[in-house]
Amino acid sequence: MSLSVQWWTMMTMLLSGIGMGVVFDGYRVVSDELRISRLWVPVFDLLYWIAATIAVFQVLSSSNQGEVRAYVFLGLVLGIGFYYWLFSKITVRLVKLLILTVRAVIAFIIKAFELLVIKPLILLYRITRLILAFLRAFTMFLFKIVVQLLRPFWLLFAWMTKPIWKPLFRYWSIRVNPVIARWRIAERYQAGRDSVSKLWQRWKNRKDDNKDGE
Repeated sequence: MSLSVQWWTMMTMLLSGIGMGVVFDGYRVVSDELRISRLWVPVFDLLYWIAATIAVFQVLSSSNQGEVRAYVFLGLVLGIGFYYWLFSKITVRLVKLLILTVRAVIAFIIKAFELLVIKPLILLYRITRLILAFLRAFTMFLFKIVVQLLRPFWLLFAWMTKPIWKPLFRYWSIRVNPVIARWRIAERYQAGRDSVSKLWQRWKNRKDDNKDGE
């Protein structure tokens, strides 16, 4: 393997080490901000190292056909050390700033949605309720006025048709009401309702006894 390929491989490993440091710091800050349970930290650490190993191997394959030499590990160690010496604090601050920015944008979107959509809908709902209440009161007012205006005509109509409906009312009272009373509809309805209630209570008690027996 030529010297230029070795230097190129070492440079790519140096950049890979810096990239690993950036990703690790970003993952650490995000996990702290999201308050991930400590039980999941080993799992995510393992996933990080698996992903980092695969990424480094892909870079190594593209630079020197995947040959593992001492300078490969040297490049990785130098890249990681160089990153934590100069760029770790900057990366942490940038990631925190990015998280704050994302949170601010989300809060702004939620606030704008509340101001532009939710509150107008609530105001429209209240206005609609107010209009409906006014229309209902106005309708009742008009209905009462119409009833008062039609009352004389109704009384006149009742007086004119009295020879017709009075015998019918009398016949109903004398003939029909006693028959209905003999049918005892209300009493039979109440008895049927009590029977259904008793059957339901017995079935429920039997079901509870079966559960206790099990």
